[in-house]
Amino acid sequence: MKAKELNQSKVHVIVLDKKLEQYREKILFPEKVKKASDILSKTGLPKR
Repeated sequence: MKAKELNQSKVHVIVLDKKLEQYREKILFPEKVKKASDILSKTGLPKR
């Protein structure tokens, strides 16, 4: 698409940086993940 078509379209254009792929399988905050897992195992997910 050209710039003019993108400006007139109602679709959002999102460009992801390829450098972010290195974090896909990596846990960045293991303490927070463990704490959240503990809380969810005790209380469970909220009902809708």
